[in-house]
Amino acid sequence: MDYQHAILDLSDDSEEAVARRRGWITAVLRGFREDRPSDELVDRWVTHYRADAATARGAWLPEGELGSGPLPVATYASLDKTLNAGRELLPLRMITDVTTSPSHRRRGLLRQMIEADLADAVEQGVPMAALTASEATIYGRWGFGPATFNTLVEVDATPGFALRSSADPGRVELLEPDVAWPHVKAVFDAFHARQRGSVEWPVQYEDIHSGAFDFNGGGANRKIRTALHVDADGAVDGFAVFKHGEDYSLTVEEMIALPPEAQLGLWDFLAQMDRIKKLTFSLAHPDDPLRWALADVDRLKVTGTRHFLWLRVLDVPRALAARPWSSDGTVVLEVADAQGWAAGRFEVTTRDGVATVTRTGSDADVRLDAETLATLYLGGVRVVELQRAGRLAGDPGALGRLAAMADLTDEPYSLTGF
Repeated sequence: MDYQHAILDLSDDSEEAVARRRGWITAVLRGFREDRPSDELVDRWVTHYRADAATARGAWLPEGELGSGPLPVATYASLDKTLNAGRELLPLRMITDVTTSPSHRRRGLLRQMIEADLADAVEQGVPMAALTASEATIYGRWGFGPATFNTLVEVDATPGFALRSSADPGRVELLEPDVAWPHVKAVFDAFHARQRGSVEWPVQYEDIHSGAFDFNGGGANRKIRTALHVDADGAVDGFAVFKHGEDYSLTVEEMIALPPEAQLGLWDFLAQMDRIKKLTFSLAHPDDPLRWALADVDRLKVTGTRHFLWLRVLDVPRALAARPWSSDGTVVLEVADAQGWAAGRFEVTTRDGVATVTRTGSDADVRLDAETLATLYLGGVRVVELQRAGRLAGDPGALGRLAAMADLTDEPYSLTGF
């Protein structure tokens, strides 16, 4: 079938363009099994895309075909923000709203859109792409690898919950979400500037965390609450966005704290609220201090882990220079890449935590593919783990040298879903 591929003109407010934008959003929601959009949802969606300078691609059936019209059979969008790579905030192509109609799968629609978009990122000098995936088997063929993982935790907050020490010099205040938003954003900005693996928030996060709009239920979000942690000097240094559930449960939607005492202060505040028996959080920090601060360590359970942020390296020298390194050394990497953007041999020389990366014709010390390089990039997976899985090839000395150079002591962390 001769599909019509096009990019939406988000600046065009003609009747035809408005209908096509609504059709595109309807197709996205259909792909994610959500309700048809309200007028307000469409308006906010378009406003956010315009503010983020997003590109919305789609594939439509040709005129006259059954099913043709403003609704596309495939959707794809992207926008550019930043990734904290550890040494710097790296330009990032963020991919979102990818759907294909069940009636038009396996026709190459996603391939055409994603490869066109990644080629554009390369042309624009964007060295890295990212997405959050609903399934783990889709994007590896395009060089994406899981680079951070979300940790699901459950905390028993029944009577007896206690921290070993309550030496928090600060306090927690409850504010309405719209009033709290400027403080929430300021804390996130400080967190993003220092946390390896963090991805900059798209514009829609203001609507989400201020309660202005609930993209799942429509209209204002009347369920969320916001707790702010204030340090001894009166500065906000942490927040938790949460909502109450059934059976005296409380779900943490988002929690960020800059010092560990603020993290513990927020957990203690939430657990000590009246008639709360259980706290859950699906994006807990891998180094959250709560477990070892609890009087009873069994009150915290890790109920699951799952891939979260997927990366795709587009410019190997630029990307590797933006991350930190653990020891001095030199290794030649040979990267296989079906799309070609990361393919080649690269000499990586590290000194004092900084890498110099150049293309080379020298023999490779370690061989890997673009997907494996992406998984290694943030240091969330150790070299030896991927070696044991058969994902890296090279002699033991070279692999050991790479591990000493590339493995990092602290885990990367991202909370930004998109």
